[in-house]
Amino acid sequence: MNPKDDIRDFLATRRARLTPDQAGLPIYGANRRVTGLRREEVALLAGISVEYYTRLERGNVGSVSESVLEGVAHALQLDEAERDHLYRLVRTASTRKPSRRTTSRTRVRPTIQRMLDLMPAPAYLRNGRFDVLAANAIGRALYSPLYDESDHPNSARFAFLNPAAAEFFTDYDKLLDDSVAFLRVEAGRDPYDKDLQDLIGELSTRSERFRQRWASHDVRYHRSGSKRLHHPLVGDLTLDFESFELPGDAGQRLNVYTAPPDSPTAEALALLASWSTPAAGSLTEPRPRPRRA
Repeated sequence: MNPKDDIRDFLATRRARLTPDQAGLPIYGANRRVTGLRREEVALLAGISVEYYTRLERGNVGSVSESVLEGVAHALQLDEAERDHLYRLVRTASTRKPSRRTTSRTRVRPTIQRMLDLMPAPAYLRNGRFDVLAANAIGRALYSPLYDESDHPNSARFAFLNPAAAEFFTDYDKLLDDSVAFLRVEAGRDPYDKDLQDLIGELSTRSERFRQRWASHDVRYHRSGSKRLHHPLVGDLTLDFESFELPGDAGQRLNVYTAPPDSPTAEALALLASWSTPAAGSLTEPRPRPRRA
């Protein structure tokens, strides 16, 4: 991952997706060879010269001002995640390249594990490269297909390389899109993280689905939403999730899943919780589903 190349490709892909009509520009002539914006059109919208924007898109950021970046972000209609990503790429490209390093983001503080264990809802802790660092009992039960693969699973590796993922994640293509977009965000935060580079290299080598999505340069925050799963024991689940960054543990995020009370998913989670307690036996020997009154 080269910050200058990333700036070039990111700006070029943002420019290509935005039509003159969407940008509020008139279209002159019938022989337009690109569907997206031209460089001169982005420069016009950003209030800078074509030469300056061209240098910027080539990754020659120099000491570009914040007002210029704001103008480019406005011209390309970047959302919050895209704007933050552009700023990070520019900041990285304009500073001296550090040595390639391995970051330490796998340690789980005992307080966090205790908090997980006390939570009644499925929850797990992961880092920016999708290593699942810890989970409570029902969280492990919910994500049992990942733990069937490894005691220390990586959900991105599972999603792209394990055939079982397409059955487990109901909205499989969206899950893949979101995973790659989040990894792009993480790569923008620290492009010299060796562990992250190794994961991206592995997935790029082994998965065509990953390569295609990585080339799109999409970035997205993954803070809350809904997720649909097809669990091997309790069937279809529709879960709401919230993701919390841990201020005291840089790069770690706590994901918590819930369902509306009295919903089929809430009943399935309660059943899964009863099987996942130590006194209830193993998940491979489930209790019969209780009949509704």
